[in-house]
Amino acid sequence: MSERETERGSPYAPQTAAETTAMLDAVGAADLESLFDVPESVAFDGEFGIDARSERETKREVARLLRRNADLTEFLGRGHYDHYVPSVVDDLAGRSEFLTSYTQYQPEVAQGFLQALFEYQSMLVELTGLGVANCSMYDDATALGEAATLSQRVRSVSGDRILVPGHLREGKRAVLANYADGPGLSVESYPMDDGAVDVDALADAIDSETAMVYAETPTVRGVVEENLGAIGDLADDHDALFCLGSDPVALSLLERPVDVGADVVVGDAGSLGTGTAYGFGLGMFVTREEYLRQVPGRLVGASEDAADRRAYTLTLQTREQHIRKERATSNICTNQAWVALRTAMHAAWLGPDGLVDLANECVTRPRDLAARLDEVVGLQAPVHDRHHFREFVARTDQPASAVAGDLLDEGYAVSEVGEHLIQVCATETTAEAEDGLVAALSEVAK
Repeated sequence: MSERETERGSPYAPQTAAETTAMLDAVGAADLESLFDVPESVAFDGEFGIDARSERETKREVARLLRRNADLTEFLGRGHYDHYVPSVVDDLAGRSEFLTSYTQYQPEVAQGFLQALFEYQSMLVELTGLGVANCSMYDDATALGEAATLSQRVRSVSGDRILVPGHLREGKRAVLANYADGPGLSVESYPMDDGAVDVDALADAIDSETAMVYAETPTVRGVVEENLGAIGDLADDHDALFCLGSDPVALSLLERPVDVGADVVVGDAGSLGTGTAYGFGLGMFVTREEYLRQVPGRLVGASEDAADRRAYTLTLQTREQHIRKERATSNICTNQAWVALRTAMHAAWLGPDGLVDLANECVTRPRDLAARLDEVVGLQAPVHDRHHFREFVARTDQPASAVAGDLLDEGYAVSEVGEHLIQVCATETTAEAEDGLVAALSEVAK
């Protein structure tokens, strides 16, 4: 900062030296450094320790480092799904008016972005049959946590039990447990039967103290849940919220959540528009219109301006930054608008027929691959005698860790889900690698 900026303040630190001194005096600090307790071992010493290089030398060094990455074809799945993202999504989403925008607080200068988010919400409403879609959730795990806390605000009777599938992904369960800790909710698992919900066991587990029942279709093992109507009836009979986990591709083909009694639909909508962006998702949260005032995050709405033209705005923002703390439904405050924009673009590019075609391929491709793997000596696939979507579990005669490890050496990655169980995910992006995977498993699974 220049001496002149120090006197007048800068655009990034607008306080003058006199104002800074006054604030330090008010808190009893001698200088700015005393406000921070940074260990000497990690404090910046003024040197980055990076040798200076020319642009050409830097590009060569980066290329050398990147060549050290393992060249793997991933058949991993389990929440991260790779679908081909058309180039139009990258091209349009990379425009400056989209890429540099954050929250669209000023509707008069953000009509295009707000309309895109409104279309995203409308797509989710159409796919689920429910009335209200949120456009700003972190990922599927936090959306599930928000559904659990929602159950405490909309149910007419007391209850603190959240029932989840026994096959719930460990990371998602951990996030849900964090959400449940504050309001004192208990998260309990109910048994599965051949990869799907054991309805009889769920009926024994549910009671009047159950606040929410969560089920997934497809499940984390790729099984299409066949008993959603029965699960919804059980939840309704006990005045529990029925929360269903899914994603936009699957919802284009499977039963509409509203038709099986779902009150909330959560999941990761980023399966469209982002591909396998590990650690980076787009939480989907759709619910009944009667819960409108209890929805976390933001909602984009359509209205009319003074000239009777259609106009878009952030209609509802029920978080602490915007309303009184005691009325806030959540403090989730990320802005996933750009990711939602990409999802909406991808869905619009596919269109209704294209989305269904993609979903159908998510059924036929894993089915055909499982049939081929079932012929490999040392493998049985699929383990679950069910319909599958994108992925399936296979049993290995050899230890699963050894099979998965040997496959890595051959350039293929699968998930190890049990002592003798591996999981394989197949989408259109893995089509050209399936022959190689079958050949590699024929060698390592014996």
